[in-house]
Amino acid sequence: MAAEAQRYREFKMPDVGEGLTEAEILKWLVQPGDTVTDGQVVVEVETAKAAVELPIPYDGEVRELLFEEGTTVDVGTPIIRVDTDPSAAKPAAEEGEAPQARAQARKPVLVGYGVSAPSTKRRARKQQPPAGGGGREPEAAPPPGVLGEAAGDVAGEKRPLAKPPVRKLAKDLGIDLASVTPTGANGVVTREDVRAAAEPPAPEPEPAPAPAPVAEAVGRERRVPIKGVRKATAQAMVGSAFTAPHVTEFVTVDVTRTVKLVERLKQDPDMAGLRVNALLIVAKALLVAIRRNPEVNASWDEERQEIVYKEYVNLGIAAATPRGLIVPNIKDAGAKTLPELSRALSELVGTAREGRTPPAAMQGGTVTITNIGVFGIDTGTPILNPGESAILAFGAIKLQPWVHKGKVKPRHVTTLALSFDHRLVDGELGSKVLRDVAAVLEQPQRLITWG
Repeated sequence: MAAEAQRYREFKMPDVGEGLTEAEILKWLVQPGDTVTDGQVVVEVETAKAAVELPIPYDGEVRELLFEEGTTVDVGTPIIRVDTDPSAAKPAAEEGEAPQARAQARKPVLVGYGVSAPSTKRRARKQQPPAGGGGREPEAAPPPGVLGEAAGDVAGEKRPLAKPPVRKLAKDLGIDLASVTPTGANGVVTREDVRAAAEPPAPEPEPAPAPAPVAEAVGRERRVPIKGVRKATAQAMVGSAFTAPHVTEFVTVDVTRTVKLVERLKQDPDMAGLRVNALLIVAKALLVAIRRNPEVNASWDEERQEIVYKEYVNLGIAAATPRGLIVPNIKDAGAKTLPELSRALSELVGTAREGRTPPAAMQGGTVTITNIGVFGIDTGTPILNPGESAILAFGAIKLQPWVHKGKVKPRHVTTLALSFDHRLVDGELGSKVLRDVAAVLEQPQRLITWG
């Protein structure tokens, strides 16, 4: 038995990210009968954070896929069974393996179902009449606790399965057990079944009224199970909204000089081949504001009743993907130069759009930017990413009439919104951070003097 257990290995759904409890099987990359090697990717799964490819940790032959595609499986549950010594199967058969076992081994295996176990039901014995004559054969009592097969059949009719106390209850209530619908395991009649049969029949319901005209819309609805990234995002946002007291402040700013800076940077040889846009400057401006106001870069530890101040900035960028909203972050973004920050932003956005963001990239964020301007939106009240202290919403840049040097002129204008956790950040600190971001975007040369 020990050798058998070592030969057949079951690969369990791993925790591919910190604290994840389940994952959905998106696509199997192997089938029963395929040979696999240590480190080979065998399945693609979607966690609450991203799509992940899982490699198997041993060599062998796939015997069974334990779940179908589209199934959500708890972490720690076996998902695939592998024979690590398939060469042992043939000698075992040649050494006198039972025909039934050989037939079972040849039986095709369907995804999500194992080979059916051989039946252990015994043929009922013929009971001998009592010595001394005929008459009715005495009723054989089933073994204690077992209300099985056909022992107790009378005159070719199967006797209802029930324990003695239940039979007595039925007799006391005048209920024929044969007329009771059993709900117990293996067709056993329970006390509740007998009591239900003794109750008077319920009155027939009145016919339902004709459906209102609104019922016509039922055929135009579409329902989609809530799972994966969408489910995790919903749970996180609800938890954040009802845990951290949110405060949001707004400022509208003239970013004409930032728009001109972006155009100059696109021609800079040091930025050749890199993506340069207004979001890059906004990210740099926020990092400068955090350096000037480091207390904003913190988190609240409810369990230990402590405020944790971070000496690094893992800058999150909210990204809309086909699977839903995710927030990967750039590790230690405050230490990066402008070209390094541009390269990191490009990689983050590209990976997110392709659905290849690893779970590690979405852990440990401290502050986030959400660029709602790409959707043509002016501003909003963003909800904090759980565990973070602040989130900056960057609205659309629009050409608007603006008072500049005492005259009304067309200028590029945007609105910024900063939401923060009021347990950590008071109004003064939040206002300073938002003011500094706006000041850099209005006068980008402050990146040099303040950075």
